[in-house]
Amino acid sequence: MRVLVTGAAGFIGMHVAQRLLAEGVQVVGLDNLNDYYDVALKNARVAELEQQSGDFYLARIDLADASGVEAVFRDGRFDRVIHLAAQAGVRYSLENPRAYVDSNLVGFCNILEGCRHHGIEHLVYASSSSVYGANTRMPFSVHDNVDHPVSLYAATKKSNELMAHTYAHLYGLPVTGLRFFTVYGPWGRPDMAPFKFTRAVLSGEPIDVYNYGNMRRDFSYIDDVTEGVLRVAEQIPGANPSFSTDAPDPASSFAPYRLYNIGNNSPVALNDFIGVIEKICGRTAQRNLMPMQPGDVEQTYADIGDLYQATGWRPTTTIEDGMASFIKWYRDFYNA
Repeated sequence: MRVLVTGAAGFIGMHVAQRLLAEGVQVVGLDNLNDYYDVALKNARVAELEQQSGDFYLARIDLADASGVEAVFRDGRFDRVIHLAAQAGVRYSLENPRAYVDSNLVGFCNILEGCRHHGIEHLVYASSSSVYGANTRMPFSVHDNVDHPVSLYAATKKSNELMAHTYAHLYGLPVTGLRFFTVYGPWGRPDMAPFKFTRAVLSGEPIDVYNYGNMRRDFSYIDDVTEGVLRVAEQIPGANPSFSTDAPDPASSFAPYRLYNIGNNSPVALNDFIGVIEKICGRTAQRNLMPMQPGDVEQTYADIGDLYQATGWRPTTTIEDGMASFIKWYRDFYNA
């Protein structure tokens, strides 16, 4: 088995590649190691993978480089593709919209074309809970329409789902999209709340708490998420025999196409989350209360019933245990 993992120098990509390597799978990673956040952290992740196994190779390619991506597919002879590379971040999309077009739209088209022309048996790709946008019915369900994104990042992820369906329909490419919900854990992203809040508490700096703390997030631990991704990769989708074009289900299709939420199914209030960090660190946070930021939503909450039914997957890590693991890693990695 040979698998292409895009975004292998990223947070989720690194963990997925680690698990695959541990199971004896040959992994080629694709990543441009851009400077959206600390490149040294990305290089450390790659070094960890290279140290783990000689069956890992990183192709340093930008997703928007069509000829470079095609060369990776041509030389790789992959069985499956797990596409986790993207320009991430809701707030950054307000400042640098073209980065999202290049990576998330042009780049995803290049991945789809590679899969189409090289006989990939299953493409699993990262969508996002951000696609739910202005939806307020909880928990978020993959069977609900998501036609009102509130950030360009969300719009590009919704576009990925539409593009994937088109390739499933036109070319019979089996595709599965995963809507990730606030993934955290060791080796996590510095632009996300678990990392930013931990760093601030340990250094005695204030935390920017948006919407005056009136927010809830479905924090999802990385080991749980990685297990879910690998189970999904083994479930090659087919057409839904009960799909009705009179009442179309957004989560499935007459084509080999599926969508799943992958989250903890247990939202945590932002102030409670900060309290967990305070308890583990043994320090009190300085809260800087601020209004809601453009593009943000008040709550995320994943309905994971479909994923459980398809794979038997359930998250098992509490926020207390997950954050304890993350903070231990953070202290060790940064000598904090």
